Amino acid sequence: MLNISSVTKRFGKITANDNVSFKVNKGEIAVLLRPNGAGKSTIIKCITGLLRFSGEITLDGHKNKSLEAKSIIGYIPEMPAVYDMLTVGEHLEFILRAYQMDDTGYGDELLTRFELIDKKNKLGKELSKGMQQKLSICCALVHKPQVVIFDEPMVGLDPHAIKQLKDVFLELKNSGAAVLISTHMLDSVEDFWDTAYIMAKGKLVAEKKSTDNDGESLEEMFFRITESGEAK
Repeated sequence: MLNISSVTKRFGKITANDNVSFKVNKGEIAVLLRPNGAGKSTIIKCITGLLRFSGEITLDGHKNKSLEAKSIIGYIPEMPAVYDMLTVGEHLEFILRAYQMDDTGYGDELLTRFELIDKKNKLGKELSKGMQQKLSICCALVHKPQVVIFDEPMVGLDPHAIKQLKDVFLELKNSGAAVLISTHMLDSVEDFWDTAYIMAKGKLVAEKKSTDNDGESLEEMFFRITESGEAK
């Protein structure tokens, strides 16, 4: 469903991503783990079409900047970006209109789950950072995307919202969506990942399946690679 092939991104003389390749299949939750400065945010922005790059990224066989690809992707950025002068309800209406979709009530269902339904008439600028993050999640999901990219999605969320978001991860997987979660918080994803990719210094340095019977936990592998000098 989501294929990243030989992606390289440079900023002048700095190589942020160096020949990165991985994939996320339908009905799979993949996590992208990294220490700070490993190039994780750059590859996410490449996938979502926010940066130019060399290489190829496709969603369901369509190049990532095509209309076909954009119609099936949902993206939750690390820092929520809401419109100051739109209400919570108008945010969802804007997204549905952009995707030429009718309001089936799913937006209100999401707002209810994330405890925003009583804030439906509040402006974006009136929301706390945590509420803005929850609104960002609702906006990314309201059109029912088939590929969903989460970049540090749990930062700033309250315990109820974290529980709801974890439920959403599994619901997306069970619906056949391809889910990519980029994070440095290993404990936030330890219960439901299928494939883990570890980035360091702009490169993809390791891959692990949840079904691997190698006796090494994801946390142990992560620290072995990122702290022992193996990632070069």
